[in-house]
Amino acid sequence: MSNSLSLNESAAAAAICNRRVVIAGGSGFLGLSIATHLNSLGAEVVILARSSPPVGPWRHVCWDGRTAGAWASCLEGTACLINLAGRSVDCIKTPDHQDEILRSRVESTRVLGAALRSVAAPPPVWVQMSTAHIYGDPPTAWCDEDSATGYGLAPFVGKAWEEAYRDSVLPAQRQVILRTSFVLGRDRGAGASAMNKLLPLARCGLGGRVGSGRQGLSWIHETDLCRLMTLAAGEPTMQGIYVASAPHPVTQSEFMRELRRVVGMPVGLPATEWMVRLGARWLLRTDPELALYGRFVRSKRLTEAGFEFQFPQLKQALNHLYG
Repeated sequence: MSNSLSLNESAAAAAICNRRVVIAGGSGFLGLSIATHLNSLGAEVVILARSSPPVGPWRHVCWDGRTAGAWASCLEGTACLINLAGRSVDCIKTPDHQDEILRSRVESTRVLGAALRSVAAPPPVWVQMSTAHIYGDPPTAWCDEDSATGYGLAPFVGKAWEEAYRDSVLPAQRQVILRTSFVLGRDRGAGASAMNKLLPLARCGLGGRVGSGRQGLSWIHETDLCRLMTLAAGEPTMQGIYVASAPHPVTQSEFMRELRRVVGMPVGLPATEWMVRLGARWLLRTDPELALYGRFVRSKRLTEAGFEFQFPQLKQALNHLYG
């Protein structure tokens, strides 16, 4: 996949200044981070979501994520649609939860496509969230935009999500898909990030090696993801699939060592696989495979485009957020 972009953040910000940007599924941690950033650039932000976000410099329009309705009018004349809608994967993967994870992404994307066809002046850009987990959990391979997708629930959901997007986007719209890794950020009071579980573990000395500790942990600072969202919304040459992840992923044991350092805890007790499988299910109420498996991803296209991450290294990212 060739790429010869010259990404201009100032021009991208100017393109959305004083214009409306709609964030579908934007009431959680990530949506509020993006909404705050875009508002700081002068954009009028509309959050399209089932639950009301905290009070802030945005407008909330209620949407159940499943059906079309009067809410579609907020898309009229909008500069950009950003779709984040989908049930959290931070849960026990019961059959019901797996079904909801898939349907919440595919059905919401299809409904957005139908809504776009009901307005006279739809947004010229649709930025679609996707997942870096689409590459599966290869133990040692490094994946980029040209890599094969993986096998299992997460790759299956990721592929179905992107396929629903390609079927729903308008032919005239500029299309951007961001395959996003683990986002590091601060809690904004709604839809807290996964770091809200990792930080207490690190502070109490339980944040050590999980399983082998060699599984890949790819990450991105919320500031850099917000910058990529701005470019996707306003940079006309940005198009296609991008891996949204910092250029220096680490192993799980390296990640927890840096996290313990930043919170001032010198000890991190290791956890064997059977301990993680029990503790994740019965104490943290989440999927143990989120910790036991991982992947190393980085973007070839962003490197070729000359994009410079503000936080390329894990140490500086964690210092900025939690130091």
